[in-house]
Amino acid sequence: MSGRRVLVVDDEPQILRALETTLRGAGYDVQAARTGEEALTLAATRPPDAVVLDLVLPGKSGVEVSRELRTWMQAPIVILSAVGDEGEKVAALDAGADDYVTKPFGIDELLARLRAVLRRSGPSGEPVLDVGDLRIDLDKRAVTQRGEPVRLTPNEFGLLSFFARNEGRLLTHRAILRAVWGRAYETESHYLHVYVSQLRRKIEDDPARPRYLLTEPGAGYRLVDPTES
Repeated sequence: MSGRRVLVVDDEPQILRALETTLRGAGYDVQAARTGEEALTLAATRPPDAVVLDLVLPGKSGVEVSRELRTWMQAPIVILSAVGDEGEKVAALDAGADDYVTKPFGIDELLARLRAVLRRSGPSGEPVLDVGDLRIDLDKRAVTQRGEPVRLTPNEFGLLSFFARNEGRLLTHRAILRAVWGRAYETESHYLHVYVSQLRRKIEDDPARPRYLLTEPGAGYRLVDPTES
């Protein structure tokens, strides 16, 4: 990950300085911004490999910045927020963020999540998988449904590709979390529920009545081909 460019956005000078120092110490090339407008300008002039973005900013909010960045940039976005409300986290994910860390957070946790989203955003050199009307190109990290592109964040793509590699199999919460996010997340079932909900909104005709991504109560999830049901 050494030399990867990270754009850090936070309006609190103390936190911004701490993040700059820590990320530079970890080998990243760091750009810093204190407002959403400044972040958008920096991202346009020197496109980053990843963005660490505070949710609450003067002017444009982190959600608004995520939404604007996603209109032209695919670099992963990690949200920082003191807001514990699930609705705020879901809004940020829906706007295009890939992960979130709630303040106060440990630096090791942030670095681990940043490494994870950067790994998931890279090419995989793997084949194309077809599940019903879904086509998952693992090499290009692209998904289409009925020939139309489906825009997924790196985390959502990582989750869908894991399901697709295991089509038809019942996958437990623990197995999914370990495979997609790592052993440190094995017990974070709520974390998984948020991402499954986001993914269903993008691949299901009716997310409330899923045909692809099925819940096995008390056990886990299963990706199936609805044309074979």
